[in-house]
Amino acid sequence: LCIFALIVPNYDMVRLLFFFLAVIACCQGCPEKCVCSTHTVKCQNQDLDEIPHSLPNNTKALFVTGNNISRINLYLSGNELEFVDAMAFDKLPSLVRLDLSNNTILDLSQKAFPVDNKVQVLNLSRCFHNRSLADLSFLQQANLQQLTVLDLSNNDLVFLPDNVFSSLPSLENLSLQNSSIISLQNGTLKVPPLHDLDLRDNSLRQLPISTMSEFSQKPGLHIRLSGNPWRCDCFIEDFLSWLKNSSQITDVQNLTCVEPEELRCLPLIHIQNSQLKCSGDMEGVLETSYVFLGLVLALIGVIFLLVLYLNRKGIKRWMYNIRDACRDHMEGYHYRYEINSDPRLANLSINSDV
Repeated sequence: LCIFALIVPNYDMVRLLFFFLAVIACCQGCPEKCVCSTHTVKCQNQDLDEIPHSLPNNTKALFVTGNNISRINLYLSGNELEFVDAMAFDKLPSLVRLDLSNNTILDLSQKAFPVDNKVQVLNLSRCFHNRSLADLSFLQQANLQQLTVLDLSNNDLVFLPDNVFSSLPSLENLSLQNSSIISLQNGTLKVPPLHDLDLRDNSLRQLPISTMSEFSQKPGLHIRLSGNPWRCDCFIEDFLSWLKNSSQITDVQNLTCVEPEELRCLPLIHIQNSQLKCSGDMEGVLETSYVFLGLVLALIGVIFLLVLYLNRKGIKRWMYNIRDACRDHMEGYHYRYEINSDPRLANLSINSDV
């Protein structure tokens, strides 16, 4: 290298160095049996049995047609993806694992996967941001019959659409950790044969009886519920009873009360029913009900008086008519009474009739 530096001028040596480094980097970045251009890697008809690992960092298009690849794991995490179009994975019928995490997906087409797809693991963690109702309808139409693991953690889901998992008959592992879920709708988790369900760090305050019943029908199901803001009042009695009699909750010792203040940080399984109070809340509800009832009655009274006022002349005329009718009727009775009580008038009446 020293002799070469003495022969070649410094400027030319720097240019040669950069050229050799670029060639070396290009050769190292392009996989064996593949041809690489600016953003494209072609590995067609090379009898490959797996996707090449050492792809260049700037790859945007990968062609692997005409090979013997039976299983494909595709990692697209952190690519700022916003749209996954229809037929996006049609050329990958052997795709088994797909990682789309850490993207900002706005639309994932229902037809993105081929009809006979073999996807078993789907990672959609940190994909749906600032969306109170993420569109998960593609799960019902994507024909993911072999999907066993689904990661929807760290998303802004809030609510899960009805029957969103009904078309996933093989789903066993579902992660909904830290997805801002405030309630579970009836029947949402009824169909999948779940074995592992992660509901940690959401906004659940209690579980409906129907949801607990669905969980109890899956004896092999393991559930994690810690990190939720449980409200320990009289409405949580059924949930406490289920917790104390079920072995499905793997982190039951970590479930603690957030409200009310006097029960904060106490483990749920140590709470007694006698400690659960709703009297203050019920008094407030009753007081509100009484006020509302009083307002309704007052409104009815005002309307009644208004109707009377608007029809005062007609009502007055009607009352006069009734008075006159009653007077005539009473005079008739009085006249008949006088006739019946005086024999002379009675005979006179008989003779006049004759």
